[in-house]
Amino acid sequence: MLNKKTVEDVDVNGKRVLVRCDFNVPQDENLNITDDRRIVSALPTIKYLIDHNAKVILCSHLGRPKGEFNKKYSLAPVAKRLTELLGKKVKLADDVIGESAKTLASNLNDGDVMLLENVRFHKEEEANDMSFCKELAQLADIYVNDAFGTAHRAHASTEGVSKYLPAVCGYLIQKEIDVMGKALDNPSRPFVAILGGKKVSDKIKVIENLIDKVDTLLIGGGMAYTFFKAKGYEIGNSICEDDKIELAKELMEKASHKGVKLVLPIDNVVAKEFSNDSEKKVVKSDEIPEDYQGMDIGPETIKLFAHELKDAKTIVWNGPMGVFEFDNFAVGTNEVAKILGGLDAVTIIGGGDSAAAIEKGGFADTMTHISTGGGASLEFLEGKVLPGIACLLDK
Repeated sequence: MLNKKTVEDVDVNGKRVLVRCDFNVPQDENLNITDDRRIVSALPTIKYLIDHNAKVILCSHLGRPKGEFNKKYSLAPVAKRLTELLGKKVKLADDVIGESAKTLASNLNDGDVMLLENVRFHKEEEANDMSFCKELAQLADIYVNDAFGTAHRAHASTEGVSKYLPAVCGYLIQKEIDVMGKALDNPSRPFVAILGGKKVSDKIKVIENLIDKVDTLLIGGGMAYTFFKAKGYEIGNSICEDDKIELAKELMEKASHKGVKLVLPIDNVVAKEFSNDSEKKVVKSDEIPEDYQGMDIGPETIKLFAHELKDAKTIVWNGPMGVFEFDNFAVGTNEVAKILGGLDAVTIIGGGDSAAAIEKGGFADTMTHISTGGGASLEFLEGKVLPGIACLLDK
């Protein structure tokens, strides 16, 4: 559980509070925000500060402007959306630590909210440059980190600034750590993890950490084919990391040694080409034709996974079951989401592609918790200490 001070543990009345949020939202070509979930997730902390008479200074990155001012990555659309959601004007500074930011910050009244321009317009942000951290800190009296999505990065606005200001977390980080922390440290059992995605290499540390904690591990997605090859199956043109075959063997042995049930797909939807319209068929996992590639888990695997999940009390899911970007190969991912939505269990979706798949399939409201951080939730599931959280004051 989170043993860090939160916004409720400090007196914010009349104080200038710098809040690091994660407003890195997707936009269309006209710069309209297409999914404002990350902005909405920040509202509880912002509203708490407004209600407690703080002078609120929000900051975030957006996209990858590579340390240069670039209008395409301006936070102006975010300021506009925040103004609508909060029902009060959120002024946008023209810069981060320049005259505009300083003037706006010094003229804030209690309960006012402003937003600094994209912190990644300065290369010093990602370099965690101390003089930049100091200038940023001079805008405020207190620092609140509520950007779980970047908590695994030691940047100026996520970690460095805490060296100059009392630092606490907001409600979003508190929720992320409490929900995922309880799942890892003290889960209601049976505890089942579902891991998917393309590569075993992306999830090695997660698998290693979870084998010590879960009762059952279900593996789908592209990474399953490396396990198949480790078992001596013919996998055709399926994605495979040949340099991870020995590791896959070791992981299967480790699971068996620990008494953890490691379940691989028993059938797969395979296709001739990597495209939505490719000719496809369902084959057993050890019978993939040499000119085909695995694209999704098959119907028998969906039934098998449903059986393994039906009595689970805690479920962590990270990574899609197939090429969910193609509708014809999104069936496995959508069916797993549907199964989870109907269970009486704590269901935690670990950010990134799994969260996108859940949103796309319309299953978001049926989950206990969808993490706002892809990389951060992965590192958390690996058991790593996140610098943006480690730097906060202990209770």
